[in-house]
Amino acid sequence: MTATTEPSHEPAAPAAADLHSPVLAWFASNARDLPWRRPEAGAWGVMVSEFMLQQTPVVRVLPVYEQWLARWPRPADLAAEAPGEAVRAWGRLGYPRRALRLHGAAQAITERHGGDVPTEHAQLISLPGIGEYTAAAVASFAHGQRHAVLDTNVRRVFARAVTGVEYPPNATTAAERKLARTLLPEDEATAARWAAASMELGALVCTAKKPECGRCPVAGQCAWRLAGKPAHTGAPRRGQTYAGTDRQVRGKLLAVLREAVDPVPQTELDAVWHEPVQRARALDGLVADGLVEPLADGVYRLPLG
Repeated sequence: MTATTEPSHEPAAPAAADLHSPVLAWFASNARDLPWRRPEAGAWGVMVSEFMLQQTPVVRVLPVYEQWLARWPRPADLAAEAPGEAVRAWGRLGYPRRALRLHGAAQAITERHGGDVPTEHAQLISLPGIGEYTAAAVASFAHGQRHAVLDTNVRRVFARAVTGVEYPPNATTAAERKLARTLLPEDEATAARWAAASMELGALVCTAKKPECGRCPVAGQCAWRLAGKPAHTGAPRRGQTYAGTDRQVRGKLLAVLREAVDPVPQTELDAVWHEPVQRARALDGLVADGLVEPLADGVYRLPLG
């Protein structure tokens, strides 16, 4: 007896070519006019934006980005300053270790590459503080190269449109990287624009909490939508709690040091948080991360080098 195969009722994943044209056309009409997308931003402007935009929304980044580039228009300008000045200028963007990493990258660019952000992916990823995502983003957005650029927004778009699930895994997987490479257009310039377009689609339309499928240029091909928008069944998504955490205490301690011209005594830092054990743990963490320097007689400052 010959076995029969039941027909599949699962929606077929859209082909890469079927996604490219509508997403790129949507991007041409809907892309935000952001300063790091303008030609005058250059590779350094793109790199600064990528550091700042990690886990931070555009609206908070914009004023700090403008001030940063006005003060440090080239990597060498930042490299010439103490790392504590980078932390001070970072303000309240959060995750201030990014400021130290950007300062370290600026120093390496100045020392190894004559002050110009390198163009090759291998050179970018060898810079301190630069991981796979940032290297791919700078190579793609600044130099028009063909790389898979996988941020949270892109991963969510691909998870829904192609894989048919509501959210991607908490951490980027090898399967996601393979899918992203499969979806890349062959032409370098088109691939670079695709990277930006798919990211913008996730930021503006295919959002985490309230996707606007009625505005999506690929809603008709979206595997998740065609499957009836099944609810997320993977690992619980990580929350972004802040109030009462060590992160909040660290932010309050750093705020005092950023505002101070001279080193700050322990008593001024003690005044910003009522719980002494948590306060001490947060301060010790800042020192261990290189964000704060302890001096003699119980005073502290932002790092000088």
